[in-house]
Amino acid sequence: MRMFKRILIANRGEIAVRIIRAANEMGIESAAVFSDADRLALHTRLADFAYHIGQPPARESYLDIDKIIEAAKTSGAEAIHPGYGFLAENADFAMRVADEGLVFIGPPPQAIADMGLKTRAREIMIAAGVPVTPGTESAVKSDEEAVAIAKQIGYPVLIKAASGGGGKGMRIVEKPDELTKSMEAASREAASAFGDPQIYIEKYLEGPRHIEVQLLADHHGNVIHLNERECSIQRRHQKVIEEAPSPVITPELRQQIGQAAVQAARACHYTNAGTVEFLLDRDKNFYFMEMNTRLQVEHPVTEMTTGIDIVKEQFRIAAGEKLSYSQEDVKISGHAIESRVYAEDPLNNFLPSTGVIKYLHPPAGPGIRNDSGIFEGGEISVYYDPMISKLVAWGENRKDAIERMRRALEEYHITGVRSNIPFCLLVMEHPKFIEGDYDTHFISDHFKIEDMAEGPTDLRKIAAIAAVMAHDAKPGTKAVARSETNGGVSHWLASGRRFELR
Repeated sequence: MRMFKRILIANRGEIAVRIIRAANEMGIESAAVFSDADRLALHTRLADFAYHIGQPPARESYLDIDKIIEAAKTSGAEAIHPGYGFLAENADFAMRVADEGLVFIGPPPQAIADMGLKTRAREIMIAAGVPVTPGTESAVKSDEEAVAIAKQIGYPVLIKAASGGGGKGMRIVEKPDELTKSMEAASREAASAFGDPQIYIEKYLEGPRHIEVQLLADHHGNVIHLNERECSIQRRHQKVIEEAPSPVITPELRQQIGQAAVQAARACHYTNAGTVEFLLDRDKNFYFMEMNTRLQVEHPVTEMTTGIDIVKEQFRIAAGEKLSYSQEDVKISGHAIESRVYAEDPLNNFLPSTGVIKYLHPPAGPGIRNDSGIFEGGEISVYYDPMISKLVAWGENRKDAIERMRRALEEYHITGVRSNIPFCLLVMEHPKFIEGDYDTHFISDHFKIEDMAEGPTDLRKIAAIAAVMAHDAKPGTKAVARSETNGGVSHWLASGRRFELR
């Protein structure tokens, strides 16, 4: 079987850079696409070819299927890698790529469609014997059905959108008299966000951990898992810190949850790279939550602990090759942690901080990987996700990985935009995180004003208050903290943490 000579990357930023580099190492030529806002972006500089596809708004460029296909054909690409976000989980796009005689570097369109509709995914998993949280098997059809289901599984319950994710169309219901009103609100939000008002109900698990399993599946019937990732440090249902392996998964449980993920992949006839996400309750019972039919943002922590290049495997699978690894080949080497570094203003409700990167000093040294799509003089645009980079630290054990991440965050200096680096550092230094004793409510449970406001001179605590109390923060709030014991210099500066919070 012949490997691709040239591929097109239907994406931008750090993930486009990541894919271009993998292609380069395999001798595959790369074609990038760019909007007006990304004309000078790093991914356009690194690719062998680059094609303009429209105006800055994503719907006029990176979400325009016709323009992506045209660019692929003009470039002479044989395949398209969608990265993540934009069109990555769009079944119509995957089908269109195939219809145009190109190869989609991802799963089959039907698998994308089935797993994209959460109610359909639940039906498939239940039929395959994969554990799912108690609740409706399909979309709720009436208030009466919802009342009966909620009574059967017991409160609290979770209302979720049948399509989409990211916390939109989601409501926690504690009492029966709140159910109908919450369903109406969730349905309206789901319709607005995803164009689909359908919702379903499942048991709300209190204090769960978010565990996901990385999969690889080829076209020859081979499916393997690459162990789990812990993704429980979240803010507003969005992941902030990820690590591999999970500090609470035993070898026995790893085998069980890995096998369940493989079952899930086989049940939807999956190929290429994908991730099955589970919730783990306090009794170590795990339940299927959803399947991400694409390359995950946090895939580097799996690569760092297994030595397997997932993107290169995606190329090989899409080209028709068999998996390069068997399940017995997959080992765990050390521990890896990823911090998602965003251009966000912690003092203004974590709103994106746009502008030109005036100074950039990324961390380096042993065990550090920094996947980034920005450069000094580059711009964080108002049009796209404000990710600066994915900072990954590897250590021989979890303690070493935490210490290495802490050191790397302290070295990471950026000016021109604000960033969430101080908050990521606070997580690394929190006793509960260090102990591995946390769940998806970690941020809301441990970063509260009444717990943190113990003195105006400790900038770490002030930063924590501003960073995590999103509901209490007011736009335009300004906070300047100085230490009397350091001659007016903040503790952040005195310790080498050069972050200006104003």
